[in-house]
Amino acid sequence: MFQNDRAPEDVNTVPLADIDVANPWLHAEDRASAYLARLRREAPVHYCAESRYGPYWSITRYQDIVTVNADDARVSSSYELGGHVLGYDQMFRAHGVDARMFQSTDPPQHTAQRKAIAPIVARASVREMEDAIRARASAILDALPVGETFDWVDRVSVELTTQVLATLFDFPWEQRRLLTRWSDVAVTEPGFGIVDSWDSRREELEACFQTFAELWQSRLAGPPRGDLLSLMVHSEGTRDLDPGQFLGNLINIIVGGNDTTRNSLTGGVVALNQYPAEYEKLRQSPSLIPSMVPEIIRWQTPISHMARTAITDFELGGARLRKGDRIALWYLSGNRDDGEIPNPEAFIIDRSTPRRHLSFGFGTHHCVGYRLAELQLQVAWEEIQKRFHRVEIMGAPTRVCSNIIHGYSALPVRVHPW
Repeated sequence: MFQNDRAPEDVNTVPLADIDVANPWLHAEDRASAYLARLRREAPVHYCAESRYGPYWSITRYQDIVTVNADDARVSSSYELGGHVLGYDQMFRAHGVDARMFQSTDPPQHTAQRKAIAPIVARASVREMEDAIRARASAILDALPVGETFDWVDRVSVELTTQVLATLFDFPWEQRRLLTRWSDVAVTEPGFGIVDSWDSRREELEACFQTFAELWQSRLAGPPRGDLLSLMVHSEGTRDLDPGQFLGNLINIIVGGNDTTRNSLTGGVVALNQYPAEYEKLRQSPSLIPSMVPEIIRWQTPISHMARTAITDFELGGARLRKGDRIALWYLSGNRDDGEIPNPEAFIIDRSTPRRHLSFGFGTHHCVGYRLAELQLQVAWEEIQKRFHRVEIMGAPTRVCSNIIHGYSALPVRVHPW
C-alpha cells in the first residue's frame, strides 16, 4: 500500500495534471465522484502521467465513453495490449498468475467465447430461473432478524448472488461462499483489505483453478447438462481453453455474476435511504420496481471503469491519443453526465428512460448477463417489499477499496415489517 495514495480533501486544490482518479483510496472514501465531476467540466479527456498503473487517459463524458466503447477499429481490450481494466498486467499476468479473460479479448475470439455463455443467460433461460431465484430470495429474507441490526451485505446481497451463481455453475452448495471469496480476491491487490501479499493472492486463485478443473473433468466425463460449466465444456468456443484462458474465463464469470448484482442490491438500500420520498413512492406503487431496477444499476454503477488500449493514433475531445496509450472509460462518471441524463445525481425510481446508462458497457463487450442481473434485483425487491415497510440504514456503509468495483463490504441495517 502506498501511503502517498491519500489525496487532498478539496478536489479544487489539486492541479488538473495531478488528478489520478484511478487512486483506489478515492473510491474507498467515496470521493472519486467529485474528481470525476471536475474532469467532466474541465478536462473530459484527461491525461494522468503518473499512477500506480502507469500513464492513462480518463474519458468521463457519456457520449465519449460510448464512442470509444464502440470503436473496435481504434481501441482494443486485448490482454496482450493491456487488458480491459487498469492494472490488468499486474493482477492477471504477473506475480505468478496467468488469467486471460474473454473480456480482455477482441473479436472474433471474444465473440466465440461469449457464445458459449450466452445460452444460459439468454432471455428464455433467465425467465426459467425466476421461480428458483424467488424461492432463494424468500428464504433469505424470511431468516432475517427483525428488530436487530445486521449486515445487509453479508446476510442478503452476498448470500443471494452467491446462491444464484452456485446454481448457475452447479457448484457444491456447502462451498458456495468460496465463489464470493474468489471474486473479491480476483479484483484486488495486496494492501486494500482482502489479501496481504501477491503470493497469498496467487495461492487462492490457484485453489479456484484446481477446484474448477476437477469440476470440469466431471462434466467432461458425462453428457451435456444445463449448467454453465457444462456449456463451457461442450462448446466449441471454450472446450479447448488452456489453463490461463480457463482461469481467466472463470474469474470473468464469477466477478460479473457476483459483484454487479450484490453491490446493486446494497446500493438500492443506500439510495432509498438517501431519497426517502422515492422510498415512499415505492411503498405506494411497488409496480415501479421494474423501472427502479435499472435506476439502481445506473445510480450505483457497480463497475467503475473499463479500460482499452489505442491501436492507432486518433483525436477525441480535442486531445491526441497515441497508439499504445491506455484509456480508462469511467462508467461511474458517464452515468452522472448531466448533458445526457437529467438530474443525474438524484435517485428517481420512475425515470422516463431508466435504461439510459453505461453500467453494462456498450458495443461488443456489453455485459452478457445483464438480464440475469436485472432479474435478481427485481425479484429481490418484490420480495423485500412484500415483507418490509422499510430497510433502515443504521450506520455508514463500508466501501471496498477498488477502482474497478464500486461497492460495499458492509452495511448495518434494521428491517421493519409492515
